[in-house]
Amino acid sequence: MSPAAVAPPLSRTKRFVVAAVSAINDAACRSDGTVNRRLVSLLDARVAASAKPFRGVRTADVPVDLSRDLWFRLFVPSSVSDGERLPVIVFFHGGGFAFLSPDSYLFDDVCRRICRTVHALVVSVNYRLAPEHRCPAPYEDGAHVLRFLDGGDLADLSSCFLAGDSAGGNIVHHVARRWAADADGGWKRVRLAGMVLIQPYFGGEERTEAELRLVGAPLVSVERTDWLWRAFLPEGADRDHEASNVFGPREVGELEEALPAAMVVVGGFDPLQDWQRRYYKGLRARASRRGWWSTRRHSTPSTPSLI
Repeated sequence: MSPAAVAPPLSRTKRFVVAAVSAINDAACRSDGTVNRRLVSLLDARVAASAKPFRGVRTADVPVDLSRDLWFRLFVPSSVSDGERLPVIVFFHGGGFAFLSPDSYLFDDVCRRICRTVHALVVSVNYRLAPEHRCPAPYEDGAHVLRFLDGGDLADLSSCFLAGDSAGGNIVHHVARRWAADADGGWKRVRLAGMVLIQPYFGGEERTEAELRLVGAPLVSVERTDWLWRAFLPEGADRDHEASNVFGPREVGELEEALPAAMVVVGGFDPLQDWQRRYYKGLRARASRRGWWSTRRHSTPSTPSLI
């Protein structure tokens, strides 16, 4: 098998960084199922919020429930006209449910670019992390943030999107279902217009063709994803739990009628790509009366096509 089939071409510097991150990640994930947070902090550079515009965006950290360290970072374009109504994107960061936060340099930069490019308000949620807080903690936190927004006057929430990458994409699905289950009169202001799942983190007990073929992929390996699922899922659960294998043998209930349209982004070198495609196909099969959006480009979102 050629190396190109396992990983995208990377410069020597990027290969070194990926190798270093992988090594520290592996060292931080202890055999007893806990995370060495002090070691993780060596890689997780943080960025403070700033009311002063930086790269065309202002930021502020907004507390929601300090008893569980639930808060979000708000990203606001620095150039907003009086009375202008901006769409709202509620964003859930990746990190295998166990790492990173909205003030991590990586996701501060990502959300800043989304805010500036899309010209939208971005609400980046600091949800509780595994293994200290297992499933369904991040789903509950995401729904709690929506309730917080629904009861305030932060923005016009009539055009609200949920977006997330990796574990954040998984959270998008489960939070959207919680919103949709109560959509008939249960929300005052929040109206979900769509979901964007970027290489969402799904899985199952089966080993798929991509997981076997891309066994040497950087960062996301079978061994690492297995460890993260054990750290996140309820004690005693396997990867066919409905949190990970949402349309698998333990699927819970039918999809809610109000569940919004979705765009699913699949990475060509992602070992989880087969699970992502199954999720997409599961949406289509269960939502034949609705228009679902999908894109299948390698690694990066592109213009979606209506199905």
